[in-house]
Amino acid sequence: MAQPDAWSELAYISIAKQSGVEQAFQAATETIDIDFGDKAFDTIATLSGGRLVKFTPTEDTTITMELYPTQVGTLTAATAGTGVFDLMGMTTYSTVEPQRIQPERTRVKYRVAILWTDKTGANAYDTIASTTNTGVRVVAADGYFISVRPSFTDGVLKFTVKFKVPPFDNTGTANILVESVMSATTAYTLSILASYTSAMKFRTTI
Repeated sequence: MAQPDAWSELAYISIAKQSGVEQAFQAATETIDIDFGDKAFDTIATLSGGRLVKFTPTEDTTITMELYPTQVGTLTAATAGTGVFDLMGMTTYSTVEPQRIQPERTRVKYRVAILWTDKTGANAYDTIASTTNTGVRVVAADGYFISVRPSFTDGVLKFTVKFKVPPFDNTGTANILVESVMSATTAYTLSILASYTSAMKFRTTI
């Protein structure tokens, strides 16, 4: 299968709470914006008229999604995302209908995986093999959902959701993975993502 000219129309999204179930959100999502943190620097003017470069730490990455969910949350064991309020660290809401969610002080880590591929019926965490398919994947782990904003301005209930993740954890290990594979006769593979836990962000071997 040939490399596409561009990725358009379709994407797969998987959101997993740490030690939780992978939940697919593409059916409720309209747009995705990924703001990778700047790896910037400042400059210091010297008396000679020159400039010294002072590097600054890489900034956090923010993923913003616009969604049209039909419920307030997603039941714990469900594999299809139906709501977003529970993404704000909710741990004690109802696990059966009716769903009731209230603010908590708890902070819960999540992993977000976004996949563009010509593989049909895929999940964002799936294996993509070059002998049959092409794909681009962005994964961010150990981040937090920081904003859930509903609006009814256009006569339809829309939610704008923000997920924020630092580029590294406290040991300096990367929290972000971007990867791609091009369709080819030689076998190359984007391996399936492992279940997200406190000890596993992506998979054993990157």
